Amino acid sequence: MGDAVPVEMTAARFEELVADALDAVPEEFAQAMDNVVVLVEDFNEEAPGILGLYHGVALTSRTSDYSGVLPDRISIYREPILAVCETEDEVVEEVLVTVVHEIAHHFGIDDERLHELGWG
Repeated sequence: MGDAVPVEMTAARFEELVADALDAVPEEFAQAMDNVVVLVEDFNEEAPGILGLYHGVALTSRTSDYSGVLPDRISIYREPILAVCETEDEVVEEVLVTVVHEIAHHFGIDDERLHELGWG
């Protein structure tokens, strides 16, 4: 990596890339994204370095009482993702991996299992 220069990109372009990444989410994940919204934010104030965050109740933790709740949210953090990427293609890849990671948390899949599945 060395002297990586963060990708310069407008918020609108970044959101397009997030949409592209969502289109590339594996079918089995996409179909099961029930009651989930994906939001783009600049960064997480409590943990500025994280790339994404899942807020909600994992499917594995939902009980018969689960109804009428706000949708789960997946936040994708623009600034830290741009900071670790050098090209637009890398941004797409990083967003996709981040989205898949957060969707996996929605399913109650942990990082260890994701690594086994090849989603570094």
